[in-house]
Amino acid sequence: MKISIITFDDFTDLDLFILWDLLNRVEKADWQVKLLGDKAVHTSTTGIEIKMHGRLAEANSSDAVLFCSGKGTRQKMTDEKFLSSFTLDESRQLVGAIDSGALLLGALGFLRGKCATSYPSAEIKQALESFGATVVWQSFVREGNVATAAQCLSGKFLAGWIIETLVGAEAAAKALQSAEMLDDLTISV
Repeated sequence: MKISIITFDDFTDLDLFILWDLLNRVEKADWQVKLLGDKAVHTSTTGIEIKMHGRLAEANSSDAVLFCSGKGTRQKMTDEKFLSSFTLDESRQLVGAIDSGALLLGALGFLRGKCATSYPSAEIKQALESFGATVVWQSFVREGNVATAAQCLSGKFLAGWIIETLVGAEAAAKALQSAEMLDDLTISV
């Protein structure tokens, strides 16, 4: 099973790394997670350079495709060359986005007539509505094979959805529980 995380310059570090880490906790022989971009290396908003594993077109044959977030989404949502790289099909693929990555789902037409969530700002809300989405402020929203997650830490819901759908509830619980904080954790100094 192939899972692609779409990345670009000015991505949000935490959103990418939460998805990357949680999805790579799946212990399955045919499970493959790749970072895909339109360049060999992309730089985060904070200046971290990340080497890509492949080009955007590989996403078209993936079982699941997730779009990262960050300031770069504002440029990519109007970048025709970037958008035309994708021929995704929600009838055979899981398609999702974290935070402002929902803008890319909207630009690709996946949110028309659907509910979606993202970072709670008026700018993003207006842009998502222009793509035909009904914006709701929830941590995770799924309609069929399309899902959006709001803000950085909600990436666990997006990763959990992918794992549960493709591998099963037990694998999703195992991956998420291995990264969860204990409610009664006390740190002694």
